[in-house]
Amino acid sequence: MEGKKFNCETESEKEVPVEALATSRHELGEHNGINMSIEASNTFTFKDSETMNRAFQGEVGPKTGIYIYSRHLNPTVLNLGRQIAAIEGTETGYCTASGMSAISSVLLHLCNSGGHVVAAKTLYGGSHALLTHFLQQKCNITTTFVDIADLEEVENAMIEGKTSVLYFESISNPTLIVADIPELSKIAHAKGVKVVVDNTFTPMILSPAKLGADVVVHSISKYMSGEADIIAGAICGPAEIVDPMRDPHQGPLMVLGPTMNPKLAFEISGRIPHLSMRMKKHCKRAMKFVTKIKELDPNLVVLYPGLEEHPQHSLLKSMSNKDYGFGGVFCVDMKTEERANLLMDKLQNNSKFGFMGVSLGYYETLMTCSSSSTNSMLDDEEKERAGISPGLIRFSVGYVGTFEQKWSQFTKAYSEM
Repeated sequence: MEGKKFNCETESEKEVPVEALATSRHELGEHNGINMSIEASNTFTFKDSETMNRAFQGEVGPKTGIYIYSRHLNPTVLNLGRQIAAIEGTETGYCTASGMSAISSVLLHLCNSGGHVVAAKTLYGGSHALLTHFLQQKCNITTTFVDIADLEEVENAMIEGKTSVLYFESISNPTLIVADIPELSKIAHAKGVKVVVDNTFTPMILSPAKLGADVVVHSISKYMSGEADIIAGAICGPAEIVDPMRDPHQGPLMVLGPTMNPKLAFEISGRIPHLSMRMKKHCKRAMKFVTKIKELDPNLVVLYPGLEEHPQHSLLKSMSNKDYGFGGVFCVDMKTEERANLLMDKLQNNSKFGFMGVSLGYYETLMTCSSSSTNSMLDDEEKERAGISPGLIRFSVGYVGTFEQKWSQFTKAYSEM
């Protein structure tokens, strides 16, 4: 490709501030356009056969502007990975076709057959299913699920010489338990265990790598996209972990084929500069809602780390980046699935407050009864252990419309219960 080359060298971004997405520069386009170019080729040519052979041996590559095949490495996808790595403060990053492909690729890279994972007992249902069923049945990788807030239980679950990964979400889906990332990382590293954190709920709010985590994964489909129209994921971490994942012979990003489409990477890249503003709007609106809901019905169980009575309120406050609040998700426990469904029906169909939908990070409010939707793959005993009530509604708070308008819509629906 002629023109300005993409600089895809691994660079240390550990000192980049949290506002990196607003200040970090992406590469100029092929003809010095202010937007990067889309490299849509699935295969790349070489100046001679010797260079082709050296590329497959790993002797030359992106650092010298040489690529082999887009399932392995693509300049546009690499560039988006660098943007997200800058946000997370990691050395490098790469983007995948979905959040689940990012999670599974990392776990399969860090764990061998017969390996062991310690994971939070409360996780997104797809992650729980991956650990409970797929990895155990297909790969002989077992998992011990723990209360991530009980540091002693976490430490005791690690098996010397066998446990490879401690896996958890920065804020659990859907119960909103905040993980003590610095302490959990210290415990894991003392045992030689890698820490993998899903930061999907809290981009910009928390920086797990700066708090001690080894790898940070994202479902870009959520807040980073912001429009509920794409499926994508990201892996951020040190070069010593991420680069071998892209090995042209046996790296999981090569052999499993979860690489993102470069056209999609270009589209997402244009949304990253607005993430900071969007996250602040989500967080501010969520805080206003839970405060008013508690006033509306003091007996209603409301889960949100921004509330002072939340058990990890002070912890999140101590870890979070300045001015980003406590997240854009809160939960209301209606106790039974029937009451949860009734409230959601009224909120969507009677008062037009939001939509019933299983994703999050959209500019409109999305709501779901987690027990019967995103965590439906857990059995009743697993749900009880995870603290997922049958009537727990997860609200992903949007920011369109005025707060007064949206609050009127909420109170109208709630008064009809």
